[in-house]
Amino acid sequence: MLILKSLVFKKNPEIIFGFSTKVGANREAPYFFNVSKSVGDDKKIVDENRLLFFNSLGMELNNIALQKQIHSDKIIYVTKGGVCGESDAMITDKINLGLAISTADCAAIFLYDKKRKIIAAVHSGWRGTKKRILHKTLLTLSNAFQSKPENILAYIAPSINQKNYEVGEEVAKHFENKYLIPSGKKYLLDVAQTNYDILINFGVKSYNIQASSLCSFEMNQLLHSYRRDGQQSGRAFGIIAMRN
Repeated sequence: MLILKSLVFKKNPEIIFGFSTKVGANREAPYFFNVSKSVGDDKKIVDENRLLFFNSLGMELNNIALQKQIHSDKIIYVTKGGVCGESDAMITDKINLGLAISTADCAAIFLYDKKRKIIAAVHSGWRGTKKRILHKTLLTLSNAFQSKPENILAYIAPSINQKNYEVGEEVAKHFENKYLIPSGKKYLLDVAQTNYDILINFGVKSYNIQASSLCSFEMNQLLHSYRRDGQQSGRAFGIIAMRN
């Protein structure tokens, strides 16, 4: 199977990170290597895919925290694996506990405070970005865990890029013009750049941020995309964890 890694976490061997792709276990269309149980795929196959992915990272199923993502600004602190309810960001300081984000175009941002030994995983589509869930997660790290922005490493996983993400006025009105390109009566929105700027404006150092250049919409052979494939799109997992 093909798993994407992060260079920004590579120098920190205590961090486990991986982002799944469509490639794995010889899965075929329409779902390919899919880890979501909510898209119509065979649940037995999804369970097999999840186990294969988790094990490839050296993680166990029972030590992965999952959330029902609802495009909110709800942030939770988790201490154990399993489904942890409805939210779109998770934080933990527990060793060997993986935080999983499911995506198929939305931005997923993974954070690690290398001094305080805390990780966070954030799901931020346009709704979450409008609600500034990443900023609120950074605030929670600062206020509740005494994190300092200069100690935070961040990875923005592959997502749909601006030229392929067309939105209407009802969405565009929530974003600054610098993140929008007019496209007829619609606009092209840059969600990843908005979240990158949230990191920078909070004080996270640019050399501690990696933003993937891969577009989920364009990378048909590699990445899932709901905008491209609709209801038959699978989903990827991004997982971050700390080990001893």
